[in-house]
Parts: sequence; structure tokens; C-alpha cells
Amino acid sequence: MNRRGTLTALAVTGTLLLACAQPSAAQEGPGPGPERDRRPLAGLRVLLSNDDSMRLTRPDGADGKGLYEVRHALCAAGADVVVMAPWANQSGAGTSATSAGQLTVQRRTVLPAGYEGDCSGAPGGGAVYGVCKGAAPCGPDTPSATPADTVRLATRGGLAAKAGWKDGPDVVVTGSNHGPNVASVVNESGTVGAALAAIDEGVPAIALNSAQDPAVTGSLEVAAHTYRETAAFGADFIAGLRQRGLFTAEYVVNVNYPHHARGQRPRGTVWTSVGTRKLIRPGYTADGDTFTIGGGLCAREEPECRPETKHRPDFDLLQRGHVTVTPVGPDRTYTGRAASRLERFVRGGR
Repeated sequence: MNRRGTLTALAVTGTLLLACAQPSAAQEGPGPGPERDRRPLAGLRVLLSNDDSMRLTRPDGADGKGLYEVRHALCAAGADVVVMAPWANQSGAGTSATSAGQLTVQRRTVLPAGYEGDCSGAPGGGAVYGVCKGAAPCGPDTPSATPADTVRLATRGGLAAKAGWKDGPDVVVTGSNHGPNVASVVNESGTVGAALAAIDEGVPAIALNSAQDPAVTGSLEVAAHTYRETAAFGADFIAGLRQRGLFTAEYVVNVNYPHHARGQRPRGTVWTSVGTRKLIRPGYTADGDTFTIGGGLCAREEPECRPETKHRPDFDLLQRGHVTVTPVGPDRTYTGRAASRLERFVRGGR
């Protein structure tokens, strides 16, 4: 797609947001007429991954509940979904990838309670795979593959070998993430990193993220209804992209769904940009040669916390209760005026 085509797609996507401002229940069966499946995602082959893992063993659901809710919503809308996700939690892995050695793809035979029947009627049977490092079966202490690993493996032979998709998937969906990926967090997000790996392989990608309650600063727990509504919104939104021919590998579509009280709705859906504010302040506590990793949320007044410089950035709008949609591209070239002196030095030696 050339620059004009990309800008046109962006503009049309912005218009599409108005139609996707509120989630609606996915249709549970084919539409009228026996001749074909009329569900909005019928026939769409989806690779689903995340950075939280496919385990779903923690009570708070932080290790994969969002993924299973998205799987449920996509399959209910007619998609053929295969999951290849990290064996263990890989939050913060960004775009890191394993460059040598071996990876093992292990199918999950017993699915989490409540999700067993999802996708059972799809051609791929709703297969769920965890990916770990090494040649042995994945076990409790086996190192996990990264989110980018799972997407690259899937698109470079994994899906062909395990699902019979010789030329798929049609789209990669990552998430929904345990917590939002906005502002500075986008740089280290494994959910966005996996989606970037997809477009690097020429496959369209959408990253879905579920926000926690912004009023609760001591916990990052995401409400069960937020995961479910993120998934429902995501399925509707992806159907809209498909209907309008807006799948693209030019950029990742990064979607953040806000927290709100049960029974309420988001304030709307907005087209925005990645903010500049630093949200997480890392910390390292020394004990001899060992450092314990910690940190916390950045306060606006802290000098090491970079302030926001954009108007209506993703984080601020998410905090106000909007669903935010942001194009995230692979081009990291800085084009601002601050680099002009460096450019003159490089070009002219002065």
C-alpha cells in the first residue's frame, strides 16, 4: 500500500469508529438461509496470541482470561481460531525474540472451565497451543517462548504443521491484555510486540487490551466483565474492519477498552495517538550482586517521569472512559524538529 492508500485507510478507519462505539452481542449461529454461514467473521482464519500465557490458573485471570474471552467472542462470530501463545507470562517482553535453539509447541488437551465448548464447530476445532523453549515437553518450570516467538513460529510453519493452514492466517489478534497498553507502556508491551511481529511477516494484526480500574492504584486486577466486553467489542470491530477492507499490514491497530462499572458503557470510541507520558517507574533493590525488580506507577510531579506532550493522547482518553484506537507502526524514525541540529551535523560535519 502506498502512502496515499495508507492515509485513505486511516481516514476510513476513523470513520469506522463511529459504527463501533458500543459493543454488541456476537451472533451465536448462522444467519438466515442454509446455503452459507452469514456470521460476520465466518471463514476468517485467526491466529490468537498474547503475552499473559494460555494457562489461566490464577484466580484473578491475569494469565490468560482475556485470551479465552476473545477466543469465545471470535468463534461465536464465525471465525476459525487457533491459539499459539507463550507457555508462561511474558508481560513486558516487547518485540524480543529467541534467535537460536529450539521451541516446543504443546497442545492443551483440557481447557479452562467454561471455555471447553468454544470453537468446537470450527474447522480447526479451537486448538490451543502453548509455546516453550527447548526440545522437551513444556513443564511447570520450562522457560517460555516470547510473544513474538509465537507469532513468527505460527506464521513460518507452525500453523501449517499443526492446523493445516498452508497460506494463513488471515489476521493475527493479540490479547486481550491484562491492563492497558498506552503511552510509554506500548514500547515494552508483549501484546503489541506480538502484533508488530505479525505485520513484519505481512499479516494484518489487531492488539486488544483491557484496562483496570484507574481509581485503584494498589492493584492491577481487571474485572471479569471488562474482559468480556473487550472481547465483544473486539469481535464487532474486527468484523467492521473486514467488511470495509481495512485489514492492513502497514500498521498494528492497538485497541484499549476502558474499565467501567458493570452495566455502564464506554463514553465512545476515539481515534488517537500513542502518548509520550512515562507511566511506569522501574526500581531495583540491591542485595549484594542480586537486584530485586520493583517499581510502581509514575506520578506526574516526579522528575524522572516524562510528561505528556500531546493533545488528547491515548492514556488520557482511556482514563476518561473512552475506547481508544491507535495505529502503531514499525517505523521508529524520529521526524520531529528536535533532531534538526543532529541532521545538520551528520550532513555537513558541523
